[in-house]
Amino acid sequence: MMTNEINAPLRVAMVGVGGFGGYRRAAMRETNLFTLLTAYDYHAETLAACHREDGAQPVDSFEALLDTPGIEAVMIATGAKFHADQTLAALARGLHVFVEKPLCATPEEMQALLAAQQRTGLVVGVGHHSHATDNTSLHLKRLIDDGMFGSLATFEQVTAHSGGLEIKPGDWRGDPEKNPGGMLFQCGCHALHELMFYFGPIQEVSCQMRYDVHTTQTADVAHCLLRFASGVIGTLSAYHVTPYRHTLNLYGTKMSLYRDHRAPAYGDAEYVAVQYRKCGEAEPHLPFTLDTGGDPHGNLRSFYRAIREGGEPYPSLRDGARAVNVIFAAEEAAQTGRTVALPII
Repeated sequence: MMTNEINAPLRVAMVGVGGFGGYRRAAMRETNLFTLLTAYDYHAETLAACHREDGAQPVDSFEALLDTPGIEAVMIATGAKFHADQTLAALARGLHVFVEKPLCATPEEMQALLAAQQRTGLVVGVGHHSHATDNTSLHLKRLIDDGMFGSLATFEQVTAHSGGLEIKPGDWRGDPEKNPGGMLFQCGCHALHELMFYFGPIQEVSCQMRYDVHTTQTADVAHCLLRFASGVIGTLSAYHVTPYRHTLNLYGTKMSLYRDHRAPAYGDAEYVAVQYRKCGEAEPHLPFTLDTGGDPHGNLRSFYRAIREGGEPYPSLRDGARAVNVIFAAEEAAQTGRTVALPII
């Protein structure tokens, strides 16, 4: 790294610039930390939009993207089935990588990614939410760490939407080899990443899944029982065949908290309440205000700093691996009927 580059924008190329890639491009622009030189996407119209909005030169293949002179990193916002191969190819070229979540689709891909990162020493950031720069997440963690719940007994988390009913033939989301656990893979990975921010590493998982609600071969329903190394146990449930729901309930010996995230982006305000223990009296739900704000692009800033200044980004490759590793173990548990122990990553 040249000294005069420490504060310079990171020169990057990007694959997958439409859909969520469009959101990521807008986030990159807001940070002023990235210069997008080239882009590749299957869709000509999204490439044209990327050129208009970011000045990125379109190329006609991922291989051509990797050949872009002068780039330092590759931003990957493609379908999850491409993440591992594209990340490995970029690392092999000596390029840092920021890859969207879920990190990869199989245990073999996960191990290959961890080995490649260790071998090359390159920075790999993962597009999970940065709970370390999110005021709501930090507020919840303070409540837990400061003993406001008393002894935290357990939790219940649900993540659900009906997108599974829209899966078309040929879509990777309907392929059990590339979408293990169905909704548990697609959105449950976010929940697992969040839960580990609060409670630390997950030690064991047991799970039951249902595959027969819709026509795909992926899991339509997943119920997981998680045991953390800290001793906390709780449930994570994920469905992709029901209306939207995203809730987190925390139960303690002094206080319980209920958060229904609902859909604020669509005008449906979230619900947050607490309930205090009383002996022989009604225990009403009381409205509670969680802190809001923070840096929504903390993951990108952390990735940038890790490259320019050294250290590990948050979320890192290992953070992404820890989330998908639980999913792989959950599907094994559902198929075998056994509790599966998780190795330390």
